Amino acid sequence: MADKINKTVVIKNKRAEFDYFFLMRYTAGIVLTGTEIKSIRQSKASLVDTFCFITNGEIWIKNMYIAPYFYGSYNNPSSRRDRKLLLNKKEIRKLQSDLKNPGQTVVPLKLFIDDNGRAKLEIALARGKKQYDKRQTLKERSDKREMDRSFKDFNH
Repeated sequence: MADKINKTVVIKNKRAEFDYFFLMRYTAGIVLTGTEIKSIRQSKASLVDTFCFITNGEIWIKNMYIAPYFYGSYNNPSSRRDRKLLLNKKEIRKLQSDLKNPGQTVVPLKLFIDDNGRAKLEIALARGKKQYDKRQTLKERSDKREMDRSFKDFNH
């Protein structure tokens, strides 16, 4: 059974790296229903426009899309419902105290299947980038691409 589990499922939030500086990273479990994990294993999920929030000492992810499982029945859960994340109380308290600083938020970075076949979500305490920081990121990316291109030309 463990051989059949697809361990290569990695769903990334590509926009987060462009919009935020990451201060601290955490790996959290997710509370899912039976058919949601099957959709994730088929890579039918998205982290676009998602964010995390803390209420009553629990951390939740809002607006994460998991496609309804094709072979599921009429009682498939809503595709964009709020889902609880599993972190230690100590980690949640630390995040909660850090979120009191202005300009900081918790963003999901990637959704993946771990070695035991469980869905995990990598989240980060992040600070938003200013417009000039985003321009700098774009410039670094294009410079790196140009260097790689010239390096390939040099080797061939």
